[in-house]
Amino acid sequence: MSALLDPFRDGIGLRALAEVLVVAVACGPLGVWVLLFRQSYAAESISHAMLPGLVVVALIGLPLLLGAAAGVLVAAGAIGLAARDERVGPDVAVAVVITALFGLGAALALSPEAPPRLGELLFGDLLGVRTSDLLVTGALAAGVAGALATGHRPLTLAAFDPAGARALGVRPGPVATALLILLGVTTVAAVGALGNLLVVALVLAPAAAALNLAPRLGVALPLAAGLAALAGIAGLELSYHLDAAAGASVAACAVAIFALSLVRGRPAAPARPARGPIEALGVR
Repeated sequence: MSALLDPFRDGIGLRALAEVLVVAVACGPLGVWVLLFRQSYAAESISHAMLPGLVVVALIGLPLLLGAAAGVLVAAGAIGLAARDERVGPDVAVAVVITALFGLGAALALSPEAPPRLGELLFGDLLGVRTSDLLVTGALAAGVAGALATGHRPLTLAAFDPAGARALGVRPGPVATALLILLGVTTVAAVGALGNLLVVALVLAPAAAALNLAPRLGVALPLAAGLAALAGIAGLELSYHLDAAAGASVAACAVAIFALSLVRGRPAAPARPARGPIEALGVR
């Protein structure tokens, strides 16, 4: 037991633990909705799109949070403009814009003026989290969790029964857009700790494991948060005892949890309500 507590006996370890637990509250449930709305490609794309913003703010000495937010906004705007051309389409727009932005970020990162600790932009600096970082992450994660709780009914209707959702006054398009906005906010919140290459692992892997294991959506959402927290704790333990990178260790543990959920197995229908979604919500 003493060995398990060793990573958390000082302020660095405790702040890292608090960071992963706070991020897990947002990443786990959000990942469930991302998978149900089939937006896993968007989750990976958003995390890659912020690389130019991260490098630019690192070059001029501003907080990474500003660069992450700017990168997400630029990517969203560029994708929206490209998708307006009917000859392009949304999938092609995402692929072109994200590839261009990631290439730009890589070019900036390889410039002579690039910050010497570029690895922190790509893989995060979980052990370097400060109290101020934790407060910002906590505020963003709380906002995302609150928005998911408030929007549970429209999210469920739009994900499981789009036709029925329209009949009840819920438009699936705006709901999916709102989910992407929450995804961007969560990515911004977690990028400082996990980096822009690894944050998607904590969003998608615990959620996929929860959908494999849970019989109902109401169980999958808290289970995803718990599995994301478990991945964070296990990653910090692994990092401490093996002297490995903390962010990469957390991502590896998240993927390992998903792999174990495949071994556990369950019937193919993932976390859908036993009755139709409208009846399950108590809507007539």
